[in-house]
Amino acid sequence: MTAIKVKGYEFELFRVKDSFNRRAVQFMNQTIESLKKIGVHEDHIEIELEAFALKKAPASALWFVDGHRMYFSYDLAGKFVDNLYVVSKVISLEVAAVINGQKTMQDFISEFSEDENIEEVRKKARETLGLDKDTNDFELIDKKYKELAKEHHPDKDTGNLHLFKEINHAHKVLKRELK
Repeated sequence: MTAIKVKGYEFELFRVKDSFNRRAVQFMNQTIESLKKIGVHEDHIEIELEAFALKKAPASALWFVDGHRMYFSYDLAGKFVDNLYVVSKVISLEVAAVINGQKTMQDFISEFSEDENIEEVRKKARETLGLDKDTNDFELIDKKYKELAKEHHPDKDTGNLHLFKEINHAHKVLKRELK
């Protein structure tokens, strides 16, 4: 098994080897059960399943808490079912932190609150940094950010404050997604 680090948690990546669609349904149900523990009604949770869970595709969960739109997606594990496992695991760890008093509900909300157009914002952030639309290597993102920020820093003769701010915002958006 491979250890991964997502949103400050390090855990073993469970690689599904068979019954992919059944496992995806299990991970979806585990996510729903976790969120119900902190009072999220099942009708306020959306997790779309891929018809073929072995497919290379991102997985995501969308839910609503106290009028806040909450969202978490993952795409680095490759197969949809493996990505959905990571989504389920991270959400269950975050819910456990709230239940155990390690995090407040407000911390939980701020950790997952996202605008409705977050996928479009992430796409634009990658474009701003001159990256491919599916780039998920944070070291590469960070390297590109540093190059562009240095080039366009307002203190330089070639600096551009507006572009510098866009570059910083793009980096923050992608850091929040991948860290």
